[in-house]
Amino acid sequence: MGRIKKGILGGFSGKVGTVVGANWKGIAYMRSFPLKVRDPKTLAQRSQRSKFALTVNLLKPMNALLRIGWKLYAHGQSPINAAVSYTLANAITGVYPDYQIDPSKVLISRGGLAPAFNAEVTPANGAIIFEWDDNSGTSAAKQTDKALLAVVNPAKSDAVFDTEGAERSAGVQSLNLPAHWVGDEVLSYIGFVSEDGRELANSLYLGRITVV
Repeated sequence: MGRIKKGILGGFSGKVGTVVGANWKGIAYMRSFPLKVRDPKTLAQRSQRSKFALTVNLLKPMNALLRIGWKLYAHGQSPINAAVSYTLANAITGVYPDYQIDPSKVLISRGGLAPAFNAEVTPANGAIIFEWDDNSGTSAAKQTDKALLAVVNPAKSDAVFDTEGAERSAGVQSLNLPAHWVGDEVLSYIGFVSEDGRELANSLYLGRITVV
């Protein structure tokens, strides 16, 4: 039962009717008592949880990368939450319970900087080699833009990435992968961030590739 301390207009603690009173750092406040969910396992709720779990499984291993790649879209939320929201809205395919993520719709970075041009990946003895054409001078693209590279292993819920990769002018970089990934099919992505970190490019999905 709630207890009113200073009359009807004063602070109170506990529950009074449908209102809960509390105190934080000497400041009295009230909030409505949460309504009980009659059925927390409706189809819509199970569907949303399934989509969320699938998305987090893919993106969580890239948290440090997404903090950079999505920082321009972190309006009122974290960059990671922005990436999750985008993926949920744009990359989920199928019908519950058989949801999948379309990897070509996933972005590891987002912005108006010119993306990679003619980019491709090749497997090579426990590594993935990224190659691209130097398109410096296109829009605001500069030779000093840094590559954002990611190789994602969905089966192992893991990822290898570089947040300060080779410059756009270099046109090539390799990422070494864990030895136990050999034989696994992985997803590859490339984006760019300006040298001062203020501009980002929409990342490109470069396809699935088997680690050798």
